[in-house]
Amino acid sequence: MESGLIATYVPELVATSFVVAVVASYAALKTTGRIRASDPVARRWWLAGGALAMGIGVWSMHFIGMLALRLPIRLGYDIGITLLSLLMAVAASGYALWLVTRDHVTRLRMVSGAVVMGLGIAAMHYVGMAAMRMDPAIIYRPLWFSASLLIAIVAAGAALAIAYRLRDNAHHERLHRLLAAGVMGVAIVGMHYTGMAAAYFPAGSICSAALRDGLSPDSLAWLVVVVNTAVLGTAIGASALDRLLHERTARLSDSLQLANRQLTHLAMHDALTGLPNRMMLTDQLQERILRAQLAGERFALLFIDLDGFKGVNDAFGHHVGDALLVRVADTLRRVASADDTVARLGGDEFVMVTRVTEVGEATARGERLLAALVESTRLKENDDVAVSASIGIAQYPGDGEDAQAMIAHADVAMYYIKQAGRNGLALYAPSMGEEVQGQLQLTYELRKALERGQLVLHYQPQVRALDNGMAGMEALVRWQHPRLGLVMPDRFIALAERVGLIVDLGQWVLDEACRQWAVWRRAGARVPTVSVNLSPVQVRGDCLVAQVASAMRRHGLPPGALTLEITESMAMLEPERTVAVLTQLEAVGARISLDDFGTGYCSLSYLAYLPAHELKIDRQFVRQMTTGSRHAAIVQSVVMLGQQLGLDVVAEGVETPEQKQMLVAMGCSRLQGYYIGKPRAVEDMPAQVLQAQPPAASGTHG
Repeated sequence: MESGLIATYVPELVATSFVVAVVASYAALKTTGRIRASDPVARRWWLAGGALAMGIGVWSMHFIGMLALRLPIRLGYDIGITLLSLLMAVAASGYALWLVTRDHVTRLRMVSGAVVMGLGIAAMHYVGMAAMRMDPAIIYRPLWFSASLLIAIVAAGAALAIAYRLRDNAHHERLHRLLAAGVMGVAIVGMHYTGMAAAYFPAGSICSAALRDGLSPDSLAWLVVVVNTAVLGTAIGASALDRLLHERTARLSDSLQLANRQLTHLAMHDALTGLPNRMMLTDQLQERILRAQLAGERFALLFIDLDGFKGVNDAFGHHVGDALLVRVADTLRRVASADDTVARLGGDEFVMVTRVTEVGEATARGERLLAALVESTRLKENDDVAVSASIGIAQYPGDGEDAQAMIAHADVAMYYIKQAGRNGLALYAPSMGEEVQGQLQLTYELRKALERGQLVLHYQPQVRALDNGMAGMEALVRWQHPRLGLVMPDRFIALAERVGLIVDLGQWVLDEACRQWAVWRRAGARVPTVSVNLSPVQVRGDCLVAQVASAMRRHGLPPGALTLEITESMAMLEPERTVAVLTQLEAVGARISLDDFGTGYCSLSYLAYLPAHELKIDRQFVRQMTTGSRHAAIVQSVVMLGQQLGLDVVAEGVETPEQKQMLVAMGCSRLQGYYIGKPRAVEDMPAQVLQAQPPAASGTHG
């Protein structure tokens, strides 16, 4: 072959062409993860962008290599053929990216992909060479030409294999991507310069593109720089921005998962105590039943309800009640074993599920729990006030086949012990259900009784011991039940206190008694005072003083016309608070009577500070009083104490003439009892009762 044109290369541009090839490959490979992770529409956009970035990068590398070429003639490049080579580079790159983002790529497809990509790069190269439109045409040496094709195919295959495995190894993702980009860069550059080695430029050759309107090397250089910088920069920037957005989305996803876990925790746990709630308890209890069935185990469910908790909220505020519930929860956690379940159902109701081996063990566990709760249920705000607990126990097997039945039966046993006096425990028995159901029905009917006006007041007179003159009336509430008839207060007052109705009931009694006094006054009847009994819940509440003042003002009662009776034990429950409340009641015009005196534990030092106006001797002393008896001595002592303190002394339960005579002789101020007059409805009361003289002594009991 004759000597042709001698080709030389600028080393700096050769190195630049390699760098461009690697950067283009890296930018394209960064898009593979985005392509696979995107939805179908976005995947097509990422694939097009990656193909464009890689194709332009390969094309730019080729023409930077061409700019590195130095021939002893003027060079130029046909614009149309140059753009065709660009399209071929983009198409080959698009096919390569499509291939490595498939879910499953067989070995045959990988080989065919390497062939297509290698031939595409080679085609881009040789079409780009043709853009010079050399005359005579470039002659290619077959051996070097074949070597360039082989290099392109083998290097492309290696790059595809690395890129395909890259997606399955995130631990070394960046390193593998750089390696794949380097291999692809070697493939492109190796193919290019091998192809250039295959090119032979005959002597006397001219570049026809340089003689026509082709691109000059300088113009081509600017075009390559501008296009390559813009496209590659945009691709890398978009990929980096997408990665930042992906990381931000991942952080938001983590935050959302954390929030979901927190919401799930809140949905399954009590917000105040952190204990499992009813929903979670039901699930865990059902699992425990299944486990017990398989292993033949026994367990007990202890249903714990605090006695008098509503009174704590009413008297001291909900913040004190919440603190009490938290202490109870902490106590239950402390005494529970690792295998126990402790939950709060709501309000003041808790549940403990514990493994037992025999019936007696459940009872012993309940007693230990009651003992542990003694300290945690004592109010730190007032050491004299302690809330007790009632515990109902259901056991498996025997007391229920599923979670709901177990909870319901333990609840029945708990209500049963409340009816029996509270502060204790009871094992479930089927017979309890009817009694508890009766109490629940009575509770419902009592609520309706207030709304339907079924409550009535009966009045029992008090007389002056010396002249039998009218001293006052005590208002006693009754329930005119449509089915049970007249229900006495000993059957529903405690129930009203337990279910939180006592405040409303007490307010009604107060208002009705004041209203009736005003009616008597307008009718000319001489009733100096009307007495109303107070519940401990009313005294501990914050509304009593305002309610008393409002009722007296609304019905026109002068000071002293209303007497409020509190028991001795009630006065000593919270002595400092009681003194403060009674002082306020006295200030608004109410008289204070200390009822059941002698049956509690009243300290005489506190009695000196109580703003009381009268003492009421309990009926049990009067009933057992005979001449020379100790009971008579106690009554005499109370009468003398009242006289020394300047208090009226009222004797309750006077049922015989002999009792009346003894009390008069002792100096008792007032008398009350069946001998003086029975409690009656207003419409059934004899006319003489409301006059100065007492009723005739009929000697009746009842």
